[in-house]
Amino acid sequence: MTKQLTKRDVLRGAGALGLSAFAVRVAAAPAAEVVTPALIEAAKKEGKVSFYTAMDLQFAERFGKAFETKYPGIAVRVERSGAERVFTRIDQEYSSNIHTVDVVNTADQSHCIIWKRNGWLAPYLPEEVVKHYDKRYYDAEALHVTTRILISPIAYNTNLVKKEDAPKGFKDLLDPKWKGKLVKAHPAYSGTIMNATFEIARDLGWDYFVKLAAQNVMQVQSATDTPKRIALGERAVMVDGAGYLVIRNKEAGQPVDIVYPEEGTPLAGGPSAVFKAAPNPNAARLFQNWMHSREGQQLIVDDARQYSPHSQTVEKPGVRKLADIKLMKEDPEGVLAQADAVKKRYAEIFKV
Repeated sequence: MTKQLTKRDVLRGAGALGLSAFAVRVAAAPAAEVVTPALIEAAKKEGKVSFYTAMDLQFAERFGKAFETKYPGIAVRVERSGAERVFTRIDQEYSSNIHTVDVVNTADQSHCIIWKRNGWLAPYLPEEVVKHYDKRYYDAEALHVTTRILISPIAYNTNLVKKEDAPKGFKDLLDPKWKGKLVKAHPAYSGTIMNATFEIARDLGWDYFVKLAAQNVMQVQSATDTPKRIALGERAVMVDGAGYLVIRNKEAGQPVDIVYPEEGTPLAGGPSAVFKAAPNPNAARLFQNWMHSREGQQLIVDDARQYSPHSQTVEKPGVRKLADIKLMKEDPEGVLAQADAVKKRYAEIFKV
């Protein structure tokens, strides 16, 4: 039996042979797919779809319920965890020849690079993706599509920090006045934070994190944890985390606000993919199609408060447009090559 590539295998092979050794012939993208009565009927016969996701649980369940309302008789089983944990779970399942996942949504595009190289993904291209998405947001072979665009800004508790005293960027967090007042999430758990940590280390250097560690930073797991800690007043400032949750919490009247760092705001695309061995392949394709429709994407904007690659979605007033935010550069291939090193270096610096 041919051994499938894991992230560790890819890294080892890349170092010995160069990434070109893993180059594959790029197949022509399949034709764009519309939702047909036959697909809906086949999906209803399957009756369910298993959705592994790094979306925050509250929204993921609402998202699934919206699909169930659209297509009665098809249940969405949400399996939520941090993106790095989702990746590990799928790798462990496939290594044991267990094929449970139908559709995955991650917050780390490097995962899709690996799943594609392993040959685990099925091509599927919703028609609206072709019509309304820039080509940078979907794989040339239609093996994955960006579902949501995530940013990881700084944020603070407005009861604990005056607006004029708030940090303007990452370097400001090294000021002694923030010692014992910061919270940061962990790159070994969260795909958003893996990308954010990688981008900050690349742009500011690992010495930045050495200095940050001296600030007695509270460590939590998920990108969804840091907004909660500042909203509760357990820490005054979050170093990184789910910007969309800060927006949602602020709209709900909680004392929080965002800072888009002057050095640039870390960025992570959140792609979704259908698995070739999906136990419910028709329900998987229907769900993937709906997720990337105008209807599904507007929920990403309105309910999740995240950014959408769908050109017809409309932002709510009061939220800064993505085009108006200085962003750090996303680099999935770089994350793929350095993910294990990032986790190791981070753990050594922060002793976690």
